Amino acid sequence: MTSLAETPVTRLKGAGPKVAERLGKLGIETVEDLLFHLPFRYEDRTRIVPIGSLRPEQSAVIEGEVLLSDITFGKRRSLLCKVSDNTGTVSLRFYHFSAAQKNNLERGARIRVYGEARVGASGLEFYHPEYQVAWSSLPALEKALTPVYPTTEGVSQLLLRKMMREALAVLRQQPPRDLLPESVLQQQSLPSLQQALQKLHAPLPDDPVDLLLAGEHPSVRRLVVEEMIAHQLGMLSRRAGQRAHEAPVFNADGLRGKLLASLPFQLTGAQQRVINEIDADLLIPHPMLRLVQGDVGSGKTLVAACAALSAIASGYQVALMAPTEILAEQHFRNFSRWLQPLGLEVSWLVGSLGVRARREANEKISSGAAHVVIGTHALFQDAVQFHRLGLTIIDEQHRFGVHQRLALREKGRLDNQVPHQLVLTATPIPRTLAMSLYGDLDTSVIDELPPGRQAIDTVVISEARRPQVIERIRNACLGSAQAYWVCTLIEESEALQASAAEDTWAKLKEALPELTIELVHGRLKPKEKAERMARFANGEAQLLVATTVIEVGVDVPNASLMVIENAERLGLSQLHQLRGRVGRGSEKSYCVLMYATPLSHTAQRRLGVMRDTTDGFRIAEEDLRLRGPGEWLGTRQTGELAFRIVDLMRDEALMEPARDMAEALLRDHPQQVEPLIRRWLKGGENYADI
Repeated sequence: MTSLAETPVTRLKGAGPKVAERLGKLGIETVEDLLFHLPFRYEDRTRIVPIGSLRPEQSAVIEGEVLLSDITFGKRRSLLCKVSDNTGTVSLRFYHFSAAQKNNLERGARIRVYGEARVGASGLEFYHPEYQVAWSSLPALEKALTPVYPTTEGVSQLLLRKMMREALAVLRQQPPRDLLPESVLQQQSLPSLQQALQKLHAPLPDDPVDLLLAGEHPSVRRLVVEEMIAHQLGMLSRRAGQRAHEAPVFNADGLRGKLLASLPFQLTGAQQRVINEIDADLLIPHPMLRLVQGDVGSGKTLVAACAALSAIASGYQVALMAPTEILAEQHFRNFSRWLQPLGLEVSWLVGSLGVRARREANEKISSGAAHVVIGTHALFQDAVQFHRLGLTIIDEQHRFGVHQRLALREKGRLDNQVPHQLVLTATPIPRTLAMSLYGDLDTSVIDELPPGRQAIDTVVISEARRPQVIERIRNACLGSAQAYWVCTLIEESEALQASAAEDTWAKLKEALPELTIELVHGRLKPKEKAERMARFANGEAQLLVATTVIEVGVDVPNASLMVIENAERLGLSQLHQLRGRVGRGSEKSYCVLMYATPLSHTAQRRLGVMRDTTDGFRIAEEDLRLRGPGEWLGTRQTGELAFRIVDLMRDEALMEPARDMAEALLRDHPQQVEPLIRRWLKGGENYADI
């Protein structure tokens, strides 16, 4: 017998090729997919509400006799139909109607209506309601609540409900395989999959609809737990597939000692702890897969450099990939400053390099003359051939995707041996997302800032006080300080952002003629951008006007004041990253969040959080709450998560138990792992191969 997961939706009546194509936009290809397409609300059509007890904005079924049906002429021509029962009278109003419809709604007809009662010109009115007319008896009322589904163009609610009724009939005759062990269902007090799906699509009138819609009903939790377990199994399978490879063994040696001895500071305890965790991974002949999280300024780059020296000392190359040229250039400067005195070659490879420079870089990489290669997506190019790649370091992983991380790994594959992987992020990742998105990685956290780092005072100021902010910039910069002025726009357009920044730059030059002011934005040529940044970093300019291109990778210790214009337009994590450009030296630092009125409630909350805390993890959690995982992650990472039932914020408490259950399932019921992954993760059967 063909399973529901293998039965195409075209087997159901009404689902021809065109409908199937439209259903595909909703992710529905099989009968099982259709059953996992859940309602977002329910309508109660199981009982008749007396007309006399109707209240405004109440959705209800009424039944009565048509008293009259007339075309009225007010602001708009409409068909007005009066319906009465023995408790009261209500009007039905249609702005779009036919002559046949008017004739059908004739005096004396029995009518059943479903819709929302609203206050209108004639009292309570139903606008374009659903209705049935009969001269004798009307059909029986619904026995279950009526589901309302997410839909798409060309697929109506009526068609979806009709197909779902057929699918539920198939479900009753052919229950889906319960892939969760009975022990898990009992432990979590969960129904069978068949019972859960029946309840979700056809709840009875006395069922707790509020719990169903809030995701707190056992029937919803049944699907949530199974989907979470499937995702965790996918992660564990991917991890097992990666760990099945071999990797070189590295030992830290004197190179690292020489680097640390040359620094004017000592490692923090947190840095040393994370380095020890990395060293332990590198002693195992299987690929390290480690995510290092650390707040802005916690010293992740130095930790990465220590790992790189272990690889180099063992005769291997290191590749470091960053999402932007500014960030890659910052890493290039740091690694060059630290490693060149040790006699090591650091190469630079980005898309903007000229043909000759790129050819020279590729020659150094392929010959092994380059010990460390730092770049952007250019590292993926076919022309880039590593001599002996042993460690890949990926910064700001959330800007890339899992497949890009693994593609860089393939650059270093030699038979069954692949490089170790170290992933860095200065964007603290909420625990829920970390478990969902990076479950295939071990995690280290640098939870300590270097001594001497200054706290940043944040103030929130209306745009109306711009003259005072400019005066504050003048006073600070005429002293010994330097400052940033960040311009933002709602539109994700480099051209518009550049225009806004240029306009602000011109106005600030006019207002502050005694200051040297530089301008940086994404449309500048890399060389010009680097020159302007260098003048600011060297202290030749006191004020840098920039777009959000300076969010990461800019390190000017003397800069102690930042103004972020239209701060209400940015997410919390981005505001936190920008703010991290100051407070990097010994001077007290300040961040001014300037907003335009009126402020939405969400914007008020966001700016309030920024004013009240500098804790990156708290900020990230609040950002996730305010924006949700889709916007927080961006389309690339959201696509990789692709949850169908799970709501990461709503179901956060189930994440850790799901991880434990997945590990138990892998250990005790390995035969059910692949079917679970296949059920919930499209293409999941290939998880272990990537």
